[in-house]
Amino acid sequence: MRKLAWVLLVLLAFAIPWEYSLDLGEPVGNIARVAGLLLLVAAIPAVLQAGRLRTPGPMQWLVLALYLWFCCSVFWSIDPAATLDKMRGYFQEMMIVWLVWEFAETPDDLLMLLRAFVAGSWVLALLTLANFRSAEAIAAEQIRFVAEGQDPNDVARYLDLAFPVAALLLNSERGRWTRVLAAGYLPLGLVAVLLTASRGGFMAAGVALAGSAWLLLRRRPRAALAAVLTLPILGGALWLAIPRQTLERLETIPSQIQGGDLNQRVAIWTAGWQAFARAPLAGTGAGTFVAAARMHPQDTAHNSPLSLVVAGGLVAFSLALAMLAFAVRSAAFTRGPLQIALLTVLAVGSITSLVDTVEENRATWLLLAMVAVAGRVAADEPCALDACFLAHASAATGTTQRSIVCAGPAWPAPEPGALSQR
Repeated sequence: MRKLAWVLLVLLAFAIPWEYSLDLGEPVGNIARVAGLLLLVAAIPAVLQAGRLRTPGPMQWLVLALYLWFCCSVFWSIDPAATLDKMRGYFQEMMIVWLVWEFAETPDDLLMLLRAFVAGSWVLALLTLANFRSAEAIAAEQIRFVAEGQDPNDVARYLDLAFPVAALLLNSERGRWTRVLAAGYLPLGLVAVLLTASRGGFMAAGVALAGSAWLLLRRRPRAALAAVLTLPILGGALWLAIPRQTLERLETIPSQIQGGDLNQRVAIWTAGWQAFARAPLAGTGAGTFVAAARMHPQDTAHNSPLSLVVAGGLVAFSLALAMLAFAVRSAAFTRGPLQIALLTVLAVGSITSLVDTVEENRATWLLLAMVAVAGRVAADEPCALDACFLAHASAATGTTQRSIVCAGPAWPAPEPGALSQR
């Protein structure tokens, strides 16, 4: 059963980026929901068969505390029905942090999950390109293109998060085809981000690609230089292929920042802040931002910190802030390319959380889970982790990175088992 649970976990990581593009309708739901429920069904007997549960780390306890706090909020919620409905969604999303912690045991397991996420992002990018070339989009003269069933801002964020992961795989993979898959995603993902015309996604893509470039320059300077030299060609091709109206929307970023309302987000944030002031400590209940801010039912907070502090008060906000702090700490325990990639992912996630409600997406919890596992493995098996992600020879010394890193850490490493133990 444990092997089956692991296979389903990899399938879930693959499905999350494009989950809304394959929705089977109620009561089944989308592909990631199906994979998640099947994983849960397989995980329970797998844990019972093993007779043990991996000792939770701080991230797992924080996630559990946040979920239980939101469950308690039903007692003071201004909309108990919305809170109860949100509890089901939060459970399906937050359980990923526990399941990844339990079934991702080795550096190779972490590498496989990262591969699955990039492969799923490939699917999302291809579906976005398919929408761009569809007869319906051409007939409707669309200027924003997105995979079927997806939100443009969400698509841009998922694609951005995969950039540093793809750069990490390009740096670490041994197989030719896996390197091709990783290298091909970088231009493909960028084209797809531009097609979404998401201004926040475009700005976050700059951060993601900067982190990716830094990673590649440290380990593959020739490949990075070749990529830089092809940028003018790629830019010219994009200028000719992407509709002018799509690019014009992205050109409004400076004016939106300087004096615009950020596509009505400022008005939403003002209403949300007023709702927070009415219930600052405990909040108004999970899933009640729209009701508390007196907004249209189809609106969202477009800001994760504000969404959390309105729904769960300062208690929920403090728990979420502690999660982010622990994620940064876990990423700092790793070294080399893995550390750069994980810190870049966290930076991109933090930036996009200021213009979107990322706490409601499975991708957020999956990436937090993988960062926590990376920190645990770095504490318990540092040499194995280095061998997995620093496998290439050093051009400067002619020795392998594994021998260099395992000779001694760059700073005092945490004691084995400091983040978790069996």
